[in-house]
Amino acid sequence: MGALTHASLVEYLLEEAFEVAETIETGADDAELRGELGDVLLQVVLHARLAEERGTFTFDDVARGLSAKMVRRNPHVFRADGTLQDSFPATVAEIVRKWDAVKTAERPERTGPFEGIPDALPALAKAQKFLDRAERSGFRQAQSPGQPGVEPVETSRQAQPPAAETATSEEELGDLLLAVVGSARAKGFDAERALRGAIRRQFASPS
Repeated sequence: MGALTHASLVEYLLEEAFEVAETIETGADDAELRGELGDVLLQVVLHARLAEERGTFTFDDVARGLSAKMVRRNPHVFRADGTLQDSFPATVAEIVRKWDAVKTAERPERTGPFEGIPDALPALAKAQKFLDRAERSGFRQAQSPGQPGVEPVETSRQAQPPAAETATSEEELGDLLLAVVGSARAKGFDAERALRGAIRRQFASPS
């Protein structure tokens, strides 16, 4: 495996993950989904194998770490010994609060609600993640400097965004795209998934 590195494998991990998403979103059968999930798992195995060759960690370490994290971050589901709790929170909001509290305790060095969001996320998905964190933390985005015509993004209720044709610069277009994501989120939509679906519909090969 001499030519392989963690960095050289990143593009394949991302590609395989998006292929899983496409398989699910296009309604492919279970056999295809099983194969695509196997391809993602192969990427995990390869990364673990590279680490094992350097003596840092193994695939078993990855699995044990994941199991411990799930128990630690879900005290509403698991006791500390990994057994199931006798009762569970009544609301999703309570579950989210418990999850956030555990993550905050794990990483006390993080000073803001947006730390830890990957820079490599696609822009629409990243925007939605920022809006999720903003609502949960009570953060309200400030109005863009020098953009008196652009309203601040509301994280709880979002008005219908203006058409992209009204943008006169990339900065304004960015504000409008963020408004679109906020509007989609307020309706329970996933903007990234919606755009992938629109591309498939608009550019699908004729049957």
